[in-house]
Amino acid sequence: MKSILIVNARLVNEGKIVENDVFIKNGRIAQLGTGIDKTADVVIDAQGKFLIPGLIDDQVHFREPGLTHKGNIYTESRAAVAGGITSFMEMPNTVPNTTTQPLLKEKYDIGRQNALANYSFYFGATNDNIEEVLKTNPKDTCGIKVFMGSSTGNMLVDNEATLDNIFSKVELLVATHCEDEATIRRNSEIYRNKYGEHVPFEHHADIRSREACYLSSSMAVGLAKKHGTKLHVLHISTADELPLFDHELPLEKKRITAEACIHHLWFQQEDYKTKGSLIKWNPAVKTAIDKAAILHGVLEGRIDVMATDHAPHTLEEKGQTYFNAPSGGPLVQHSLVAAMELVKNGNMTIEQMVEKMSHNPAVLFQVQERGFVREGYFADLVIVDPHAPWTVDRSNILYKCGWSPFEGQRFSSSVTHTIVSGHLAFALGKIDDSKLGERLLFDR
Repeated sequence: MKSILIVNARLVNEGKIVENDVFIKNGRIAQLGTGIDKTADVVIDAQGKFLIPGLIDDQVHFREPGLTHKGNIYTESRAAVAGGITSFMEMPNTVPNTTTQPLLKEKYDIGRQNALANYSFYFGATNDNIEEVLKTNPKDTCGIKVFMGSSTGNMLVDNEATLDNIFSKVELLVATHCEDEATIRRNSEIYRNKYGEHVPFEHHADIRSREACYLSSSMAVGLAKKHGTKLHVLHISTADELPLFDHELPLEKKRITAEACIHHLWFQQEDYKTKGSLIKWNPAVKTAIDKAAILHGVLEGRIDVMATDHAPHTLEEKGQTYFNAPSGGPLVQHSLVAAMELVKNGNMTIEQMVEKMSHNPAVLFQVQERGFVREGYFADLVIVDPHAPWTVDRSNILYKCGWSPFEGQRFSSSVTHTIVSGHLAFALGKIDDSKLGERLLFDR
């Protein structure tokens, strides 16, 4: 593996910005400091640019196996690396669902052969596979996923006794999609009776409503408190849910944590009028008030992680009527530059962004030797030029589905280099897939 020397970088790490050089050898950060005098195979002058630890995305859907017309682990991890994501945690609602240990192993085999970023895969819980769930190794698998609301690739777990069983017995982190199914079905019938199949997409937030989110999230938090479960509630979408989460405890001591996704921090309900199904996600993008509240929750520490819920579909699929158009959209290539816009606009500092997208996922999941820029840690690093504007269009989109909800958006910053486990995987617009990512391990 080639050695790399990065010089003159503005290193953003552990709450500080410092001028620093970084020497990388054998996949690790060998030396940090100023004026490093080392001979390296590759020298990168990062003058005027930020150097940050690689992003760890704790929620993606890369669609393999079984749904590879939308995306696969190779194509979507390429897009992730181009966007500064060096590690991802992928969801079990593929075809077949990842609900047995042999199927989980098959996914890891695919990752080992195809992932350009470092990878881990969730094991999926169902209403009747608790014995398989309990076999999951906490040292090399990120967590257990429970769909407490149906979404793409229905894996709904709606049996209260089953949920109680999962929360009481599983020692591994339990990540939940929280939307109350009965509420959604009731709302769906109301709008179907009014509009038939042609429900305007702006009513998605009324169908998959704030009440549906709160009922389910509060149930999950209640179960976690009852059993002492390590619970991580994914993609918070309402102001109502925020009081469920603590903002005073340090992350290391929390048993109950929460995630916000880029689309809930960027879009709002009025955007359905122009974006339509392209911003149809579950949970739904909601009001401007909710968007502002989620950002506040991120800043005050009620929400611990920022991620993507990257979930591609084809434009043909998205072009269908409301009930037939699937929920989800591609985001991994653009999440970092979108977050940098929040920084530029004064919504958060770059130190806070790095905390929520790099440090905290590593701490929350107990990822081994990643998420920070420290000597001896794996070299997962990203260089960001804050003065390199560009516009998203079809010609520069790397997702297999070929589109983005950010098309036409002009971003102020660019990812110039991404280093994955010491390998320069992305440099100045070009991807080098000669070395793949590594399986994430966990200090548990």
